[in-house]
Amino acid sequence: MQITLCTCPPKSSENTYTMATPPSVLRLVAVLLAAISALRSTAAARHEKTTHLHFFLHDTLSGKDPSAVLIGRAAGRDPRPDDPVPFSSLYATDDLLTEGPSPQSNVVGNAQGLWVSSGRGKLSLVLGMDFELTDGPFNGSAFVVYSRNTVTRPGRELAIVGGRGAFRLARGYAVLRTHFLDNNNGDAIIEYNVTLVHP
Repeated sequence: MQITLCTCPPKSSENTYTMATPPSVLRLVAVLLAAISALRSTAAARHEKTTHLHFFLHDTLSGKDPSAVLIGRAAGRDPRPDDPVPFSSLYATDDLLTEGPSPQSNVVGNAQGLWVSSGRGKLSLVLGMDFELTDGPFNGSAFVVYSRNTVTRPGRELAIVGGRGAFRLARGYAVLRTHFLDNNNGDAIIEYNVTLVHP
């Protein structure tokens, strides 16, 4: 048995054409798409604002009315004079934010959330907190921090991951400096310099 292969022209009387897209057309389309994307980014950037905030956070673990309360810690991890918040300590907080470092300074907001002592060697925290402003032009607005806080490092930086009110969709960072830290009881006053980018 013999098989013959034959390439036959199409039976249709109409001619079929396949046309390749010239490279110049593809380049033009790519340039146009890039230009449209750049225009959209520029328009979005024009509607964004940058806001700078400065305040002091008072994290008080001692006394009759502390602003940070222990929820729990691992067995065998007891506080010592040089380690008041040992590894695994989890705290709920409602800390005051003030204009100046004094506790009697004008209150501008509060920070509510949780922080956990996450450093086995050096004092380091991971915190998730909502910073609500209660005074000034941003009264009722808040930003959210979720970040590591290496307490012993000067000029440490925390990530701002969102917000609400005037700070809805905010992003940014906070640079922290320890103004006061009591190594015996864990009380601290922390200076915050915040940079927010928001709509």
